Amino acid sequence: MGTSFNDGSSGSTPGSITPPIKLAHIVLRTSRYEEMLAWYQRALRMRVVFGNEVLSFLTYDEEHHRLAILNMAGLAEQPDGICGVHHIAFTYDSMSSLMENYAVLRDEGVKPVYVINHGPTTSLYYADPDGNQLEFQVENFATVEEGTEFFYSDAFKENPIGVEFDPDHLLARVRAGESEEDLRHRPNIGKRGMEGVELR
Repeated sequence: MGTSFNDGSSGSTPGSITPPIKLAHIVLRTSRYEEMLAWYQRALRMRVVFGNEVLSFLTYDEEHHRLAILNMAGLAEQPDGICGVHHIAFTYDSMSSLMENYAVLRDEGVKPVYVINHGPTTSLYYADPDGNQLEFQVENFATVEEGTEFFYSDAFKENPIGVEFDPDHLLARVRAGESEEDLRHRPNIGKRGMEGVELR
C-alpha cells in the first residue's frame, strides 16, 4: 500500500502527507566561521540574531532565522564531482533591486561566478567562502502561472539552460530606465545544452 499525498488545502488527513507551509531555514557547517559570517552579512545583508563561538543564527526578514552557521574545526574542502546540493536561490522583487545589489556587492569585492537569463528567471550565481553556490534571481514573468507556462514552451524545450549576459551592461540598461519587461526578456540563441555552462 503506497503513501497518499495531500494537496494541503484541507489540513492533515490520517494516512496522508501534508506539505510544509514554507521553507524555513538552511544550516551550513564550516571551518571558516568568521569569514562565512561576514560573507552572508555582506551578500544578503543578514543580521545576527544570536551568535557565539560555536553557532550563529542569521536572518534578513521577520523570521527568527533563515540561516544557521556551525563552527566545526578541521572540515575538508568540498571536492568537485560529487552529488549534493547544487545551489540555494533567493528571489528579489525587481530587476532594479537585483542589479543595484549587484553593483554594491561588486564594489565591495563580491562578484558573481556566473550570470544567466534562464527564461523563467534572470539569475546571478555567487559562491560563498566554502564554495556553496547561491542564486540571486528575479522572476521574469508577472505570475507563477506564466512562469510555469514557459517551461512547456518550444523556446524552453530548445534551450532549457538560458543565455548568459554582461551584468554591467544590464545594470546600465536598468539605470537608463528600460522597462522591466524588456530587461527580463530572454533573447533567442537557438538550441543549447549543458556545453559551456560554468556552474560546477
